[in-house]
Amino acid sequence: MNGYKYLFKNIGLLTLSSFATKILVFFLVPLYTNILTTTEYGTYDLFNTTIGVLIPILTLNIQESVMRFSLEKKYSRNAIITIGAKYLLISNIIVIIGLEINSIFNISILVKQYAIFFFLMYATQSMSGIIISYIRGIDKIAELSVSSVIASFVTIGLNIVFLAVFKWGLMGYFLANIVGPFFQCIYLIIRANVIKNINFHNNFNTEKKAMLSYCKPMIANGVAWWVNNTSDRYIVIFFCGLAENGVYSVASKIPSILNIFQSIFNQAWTLSAVRDFDPEDKNGFFANTYKAYNCMMVILCSFIIMFDKILAKCLYANDFYIAWKYVPWLTIAGVFGAMSGYIGGFFSAVKDSRIFASSSIVGAISNIILNLILTPYMGALGAAIATAVCYVEVWIFRYIQSKKYIKLRINIFRDIVTYVLICMQATIIYVKSNYIYLLQCVLFVAIIILYADDIKKIINKCINKIRCKYKTKK
Repeated sequence: MNGYKYLFKNIGLLTLSSFATKILVFFLVPLYTNILTTTEYGTYDLFNTTIGVLIPILTLNIQESVMRFSLEKKYSRNAIITIGAKYLLISNIIVIIGLEINSIFNISILVKQYAIFFFLMYATQSMSGIIISYIRGIDKIAELSVSSVIASFVTIGLNIVFLAVFKWGLMGYFLANIVGPFFQCIYLIIRANVIKNINFHNNFNTEKKAMLSYCKPMIANGVAWWVNNTSDRYIVIFFCGLAENGVYSVASKIPSILNIFQSIFNQAWTLSAVRDFDPEDKNGFFANTYKAYNCMMVILCSFIIMFDKILAKCLYANDFYIAWKYVPWLTIAGVFGAMSGYIGGFFSAVKDSRIFASSSIVGAISNIILNLILTPYMGALGAAIATAVCYVEVWIFRYIQSKKYIKLRINIFRDIVTYVLICMQATIIYVKSNYIYLLQCVLFVAIIILYADDIKKIINKCINKIRCKYKTKK
């Protein structure tokens, strides 16, 4: 199976599971913003954010090794999943101890109040991370797709029942978003016979040493990536309050349209990058996929920014409408996060986890500094801008470092021009004028023109694929 066919096959399977279901979740935003208060939404987001940083630290980010080493047949699958399960178990015990300490000393009243939900969220998300990484590594993408559909429909259904029917509020929101991923884990464990492969009696010292060597730098990467993605929530809470964090969190729902494509592509791309890695890129596979991916992300970003206020009006309840202000910069952050993730596939292929870590740390330090400078004066908008800037830095760092491993022939000057144009879109949206939409349209058209050749190639490839399939059927 050639590189394109393998990549498109995995994208197709992941799209089947992710796109439709995440779009459904996206359209549940009006339900959340109408039923939950800004403070309740901010509380859930705070818990989710905290768990996001605890998982890579307490599990030693072992899920990264589980995925990467599962891709190579020379490593025992029994060893890989057993080592992953051991660190998963240890991390959950640590969380239980931490919650008990918090309960005794009243360190956080909020965590004490919802301690059981905090633990269940951590347990489910940490288990989900390792199981999904293992399933991806052993190339059971079809099973992963089915499980994602199951999890999404369970989550969506329970959200509607618990929030709209039973009126359980925040407790219902917690439960729905715990049970759905748990169902996914159970399904994958059964389908992949995970339990049979776990052997706690064997230490698997050789595999453990190799896996820990790879994942240790990824701890710093995981934490730094968390800083880039979500640490601004704490700074927003500190300077602006929990309610404002609720609004800021909701703002990420519109950029999540972009994140859907990013998530689907990057999951498939890592597998392709490892399988088909070619430092010379003789057939242009890596350059072509980069161009197509970048083109799609930039155009989608430009489109979202252009219709930001309209989308916010449709999706957000009155108290949350102001979130439109933060959407443009969070969407731009999504573009550079996507392209950084693409380049990260090269580092996975050569097992250079240190560049992952160093690039993310550079972005994280910048993120914190800019947040502390901008948020006190600009509020949550400053946090959004800081996030965008740090992702630009990560992309630049990784792009430069990638030259050590691969010759990526792309039109970087053209790309930079389009990045400037979407930043202009994000800036002028705050100007009160009747001509803003017209100017937005002009900038959008300019981006389309700049990417005209790439768009033509993508369309022609799709047409040729359809023609080939049609001829085959005949």
